Amino acid sequence: MSSSKAPGNEKAPTGRPYHHGDLRRAILTAALDAIAADGPSGLSLRDLARRAGVSHAAPAHHFKDRAGLLTAIAAEGFGLLATTLREAADLKDAGVRYVRFAREHPAHFQVMFAPDLLRTGDLELTTARALAGDALREAVTAVPPEGRGTDARLAGVAAWSLAHGFATLLLGHNLDGPVGDKDPEEVFRELAAMLFRHTE
Repeated sequence: MSSSKAPGNEKAPTGRPYHHGDLRRAILTAALDAIAADGPSGLSLRDLARRAGVSHAAPAHHFKDRAGLLTAIAAEGFGLLATTLREAADLKDAGVRYVRFAREHPAHFQVMFAPDLLRTGDLELTTARALAGDALREAVTAVPPEGRGTDARLAGVAAWSLAHGFATLLLGHNLDGPVGDKDPEEVFRELAAMLFRHTE
């Protein structure tokens, strides 16, 4: 008789067994910590198992491989982003929320826009990405044409480029000088006001 344990019935370092859902969350949390510290490129399932205190087989049981794990992280990130964008009061606020999301979820943000690391056709991922895109488009189309131009699609590209570019530069510490001690979100509001007029 084999003495091996089923991957879904692991024990935490304290000896307390994980429930199935807790184990998946523990692996995702360990992955997010690792990505925040070292980026996604060096992520390994073996290291994650060690970090989460589970067997080497557990991450593969839940996510199959590294691409599956990163895809789950990206899908979760787009879902969180969609939620926060839908709560925005206007387009400028949506941009601020986009920047705030990147600051509060840097590991998600890194993975979400790295298609070479993901299963891009994954249903959960494509659904969550579409929801986030829809939320941004709704914020853009709510702006009168005189404030964004007649082409709402191009205005959406401009809004996304501004928010995403600012967030990416901010996370890479490329704006430490220009932003200084100012609140990054307030700096972004000023930039958005330069590009989009009458957004409030």
